[in-house]
Amino acid sequence: MGHNHKHDEPPSDTVLRVKTLESLLVEKGLIDPKTLDAIVDRYENRVGPQNGKAVVAKAWSDPDYLSRLREDGTKAIAELGFSGAGGEEIVVVENTNKVHNVVVCTLCSCYPWPVLGLPPVWYKSAPYRSRVVREPRKVLEEFGTHIPKETEVRVWDSTAEMRYLVIPRRPEGTEGWSEEDLQKLVTRDSMIGVTEAKRPGEEEAA
Repeated sequence: MGHNHKHDEPPSDTVLRVKTLESLLVEKGLIDPKTLDAIVDRYENRVGPQNGKAVVAKAWSDPDYLSRLREDGTKAIAELGFSGAGGEEIVVVENTNKVHNVVVCTLCSCYPWPVLGLPPVWYKSAPYRSRVVREPRKVLEEFGTHIPKETEVRVWDSTAEMRYLVIPRRPEGTEGWSEEDLQKLVTRDSMIGVTEAKRPGEEEAA
């Protein structure tokens, strides 16, 4: 369902309050817009889903790395140079034919920043945070993800102390693909668990 999902509109009260506060602080000279720009640049360009895609593609390609992710996600992710605020404790959960994982933060918007960057608006919205716990299959269907009845759906509640990264199922027909090519099949939403990875032919632009 992506950006057209109804959780995208309107922005949550929290988002509106943050924007208002930011404008006031800038107007009063209490914060430097350049500092804000540097922070935004960090979370848009240096941390974000591109890092998570690298983790997933390596997990798909390297069984030893996948084992290390299962054992200690934080440590294995740091092997690729991805760590820092919001990534102090990351647990990796793996989608299989039997289990589909989806992540939420029911209290606020806890999110694994080093590998996913800033959370999308819908992730922070009250409807998503409440409904995905009560009716996960229905919410997933609204994202276009239909999980077979025989597949268990597990909902993981992130906190400030524990955050989650979903390893989506590797698409069929990708045997022999390079990690670089595999990354093009991984999306932010698939690492939250609301969608599957893309299939060959649906690759995202690098």
